[in-house]
Amino acid sequence: MTFRRYCGILMHITSLPGRFGIGDLGPAAYHFVDFLKESGQSSWQFLPTGPVCRAFDYSPYMSLSAFAGNPLLISPEKLVEAGFLSAGEIENCPDFSEYRVSFNDVVPFREKIFRSAFDKFVTMGHSETFEQFCRKEPWLEDYALFMSLREENNHKSWCQWPSAVASRNEKLLTACRKRLSEEILYHKFVQYLFFEQWSQLRQYCSENGIKLIGDIPIYVGLDSADVWSHQDCFELDKKTLQPTRVAGVPPDYFSKTGQRWGNPLYRWRKGEGINRSLYEWWRQRFDKIGSMVDVVRIDHFRGFESYWEIPAEEKTAVKGVWKKGPGKFFFEQMTDSIGGLSIIAEDLGIITPEVEELRDSCGFPGMKILQFAFDSGADNSYLPHNFTTPNCVIYSGTHDNDTTLGWYFDSGVSQAGKDRAVRYTNSNGDRIHWDFLRLAYGSVAELAVIPMQDVLGFGNDCRMNLPSSKNENWRWRCASRFFTVDISQALLDEVLFYNRHPVEETRETVPEEDVALWE
Repeated sequence: MTFRRYCGILMHITSLPGRFGIGDLGPAAYHFVDFLKESGQSSWQFLPTGPVCRAFDYSPYMSLSAFAGNPLLISPEKLVEAGFLSAGEIENCPDFSEYRVSFNDVVPFREKIFRSAFDKFVTMGHSETFEQFCRKEPWLEDYALFMSLREENNHKSWCQWPSAVASRNEKLLTACRKRLSEEILYHKFVQYLFFEQWSQLRQYCSENGIKLIGDIPIYVGLDSADVWSHQDCFELDKKTLQPTRVAGVPPDYFSKTGQRWGNPLYRWRKGEGINRSLYEWWRQRFDKIGSMVDVVRIDHFRGFESYWEIPAEEKTAVKGVWKKGPGKFFFEQMTDSIGGLSIIAEDLGIITPEVEELRDSCGFPGMKILQFAFDSGADNSYLPHNFTTPNCVIYSGTHDNDTTLGWYFDSGVSQAGKDRAVRYTNSNGDRIHWDFLRLAYGSVAELAVIPMQDVLGFGNDCRMNLPSSKNENWRWRCASRFFTVDISQALLDEVLFYNRHPVEETRETVPEEDVALWE
């Protein structure tokens, strides 16, 4: 993977500004691309973009599908441009917060306008582009049926549906497809809207030299179209259809009892050989993400070498055991599907020499987190002076970390670690977030990615996720007034100073007046 010396910003799409309660693929996304370009950035990293649900607190890592797009990211303004809505239908929207996503308000508002757009679509008749979209997406039929059945069953998990439907009795499913045909068409239409808007935004990013860095969670949620439609790929009890063993991680930095994620584990083997159905599903998954982004971070990469297996009846992750994963053989089988897609291996947590060997043998860069660099001595592997290869990606923190300013003022972080950070950065800590940015930019890592909260110096009230907690995560938003020309100029100055500019020639600097870039 070759980045040369580049840099990017981590900010999930839902955190973008806008008047419709949640960031989406509309004008603010294009303005953010402009901001990245003017700031000398080369990459935009975000979290998984699959459909989310209330049952899992709208976590993007517990999606209803590994293939579908999140309808909440569909831009109302773009629907007006496409002729599916009138301007009046989005004019009187609720008074949403600039700073937090209120999913309880956003979801019904978006659902209402999608239904209006669908009514217009039905009146207009199916376009050839819509028909082509439906034909080329092999996952779409099962997903649309799954969502329709889920609504019919009051949004209960598919394991709680009538047994014949849950176990996919084909005769009964044929009847369901006929009975729910209009609702199935609706969900196909919504996905069509998402991927049309995604394609347009990706084209704009390409034209402006911005690479998209996506995110694949290694596991999928039990209540997902994937598990329901590919039950032989997962460790499920054949009678109850419940997981027999679930995913998570042992006790670590984030939690003394570990993290019990609850995702069903993969059935990597079938009989004496590999589970070919599962490998084909993964090939399709890589094909799909490769059509959407330039680079993908594989969350919990270490699970391919060995994974933490927790008995389903356990309430915490403490009593799990390590099990061997498919290893390099898996990635050799994925070669054609990975193709030109660059991969970042999320290699955080308990990492063994075997995990490092797998990562390195595949040529994937790992991750270096500066917030982890100061909790031990001079041999800490996250300290920039200990980097043994430029083939890595450095972050001040990730979506699972506190903001850097929040970290610095957290009483739970050792004072000795803070003192080491201040000494290492040769500063007084007043702008520790910017000190960490300079450490990242000055390192040998080919790619440096900084969360937008750290660019702006925000505190822990702007944290995106607190692992092992279940409420009020994934809600942070950034108001448009914070994307100032001063911030863009300051970023560009650091980019040029540390030779992380994405092109050979030097760009003209932006104007000095301190105004928001898209107000």
